[in-house]
Amino acid sequence: MDGDRRGWSRCLLSGAVFAVCMAGTTLPTPLYGLYREKFGFSELTVTVVYAVYAFGVMGVLLLAGNASDSVGRRPVLLWGLGFAAASAVCFLCATGLGWLYAGRLMSGLSAGLFTGAATAYVMELAPPGGAARATFVATAANMGGLGCGPLIAGLLAQYAPWPLYLPFAVHLALVALSAVVLLRLPETVRERRPLSTVRPQRPGLPAQVRPVFTSPAIAAFVGFALFGVFTSVSPAFLAESLGVTDHAVSGLVVALAFFASTAGQLAVGRVGAERSLPLGCAALLAGLALLAGALRWDLLVLVVLSAIVGGGGQGLAFRAALSTVAAASPEHQRAAVISTLFVVAYAGISVPVIGVGVLVGPIGLEGAGLVFIACMAVLVSVAGVYLLRRPASVGSGRDA
Repeated sequence: MDGDRRGWSRCLLSGAVFAVCMAGTTLPTPLYGLYREKFGFSELTVTVVYAVYAFGVMGVLLLAGNASDSVGRRPVLLWGLGFAAASAVCFLCATGLGWLYAGRLMSGLSAGLFTGAATAYVMELAPPGGAARATFVATAANMGGLGCGPLIAGLLAQYAPWPLYLPFAVHLALVALSAVVLLRLPETVRERRPLSTVRPQRPGLPAQVRPVFTSPAIAAFVGFALFGVFTSVSPAFLAESLGVTDHAVSGLVVALAFFASTAGQLAVGRVGAERSLPLGCAALLAGLALLAGALRWDLLVLVVLSAIVGGGGQGLAFRAALSTVAAASPEHQRAAVISTLFVVAYAGISVPVIGVGVLVGPIGLEGAGLVFIACMAVLVSVAGVYLLRRPASVGSGRDA
C-alpha cells in the first residue's frame, strides 16, 4: 500500500512538472494582439511565430525523440526545463520580432524534449497495474498545462501590471520549482547509455504498430490543427469580428478547448479506446461545424461551443490514440513511437495554421477559416469511416 501511494505521488509530481512545461508553450496566446500593437506585424506573422514552436517540437522529436530511452528520462527533462526557462527569458527581453521567434523556438525545443520522455516517465513512475490511470495523468498534464498557459496569461494581462512581462516571470519561477521537484524523483531507465549513442531518427514505426497507427494519427493531426487555429487565430477573431478585447476572456476561450480535451480523456476510461476514437472523430467534426458557424455568423456562443465540443473530441481521440500505439509498441521503443505520434500531431499545429495565415490576406479571416475547416472535416471523416469499418484494430493494438 505504501509503495502504491509513493508511486502515485511520484506519478502526479512528474505530471505537474509536465504541465508546467506545457503551460509555457501557450502562455503568449492572449498576448499576440499586444505584440502586434507593439511591433506592428500582420496576422500572417502571428501564425508564423506560432508555428515556429511546432517546427521546434518536430525537429527535436526527429533528431532526439528517442534520447530518453538511452540517456534516461530525467536528463532529457532537465534540458527541456532549461529550454523553457530560455523561452521565458526571450519573451522578458523582447524588443522586436526576432525575440518572439527565438522564444517560440526555445519553447518548441522544450516541448519536443518533454512530449515523448515525460509521457513515458509519468507512466513508468506509476505503481504496477496503474497503466490506464497513468496514461490519463500524462495526457491530462499535457493538455491541462496547455490550457493553463493562456488562462494565466490572460488573467495577468487583464488584471495585473506589466502584461507582456509578468506572465513570463511567473512561469520562470514555476520552471525553477519544477527543476527542484524533478531532481528529487527517481530515474526509471535502468540501462542508460552515453549521449553519443543517440542517433537522429527518421519517421518510422515497428511493424506491429503500423496496422493501428494511421487512423489514430489522422485524428491526432486534426485535433491538434483545431487547437492550433484556436491558439493562433481566435484572439484576433474575437477582437476584430466580435469586439472582445478582454484578454482574460480570450485566454479563457482558448483554455476551454484544452480543459475540454482533459475531460474527453477522462471519459476514455469509461467509453473504452475502441469506441473513443470514432466518437472523438465525430465530436471533432461537430466542433469544426460549430467553428464554421461562428465564423459565418460572428457568434461568440458558437466559438465557445466549438472549443468545448472540439476539445472534448480531441481528448477522446488523442488519449485513445496514445493508448493504442503505446500498447502496440515494444517497451524499448515506446518513447520513440510516442514521439512519432506527436510529430504527426504537431504537424497539424504548423502546416494548417500557416496556411490559414497565408489565406487571411486574399480572402479574409472568415474565408481562410472555412477553407481550413473543410480540409480538416474531410480528413477526420476519412479516419472515422475507416475506424467504423475496422474497429478491431483500435482497441487491441494488434494487426486487424
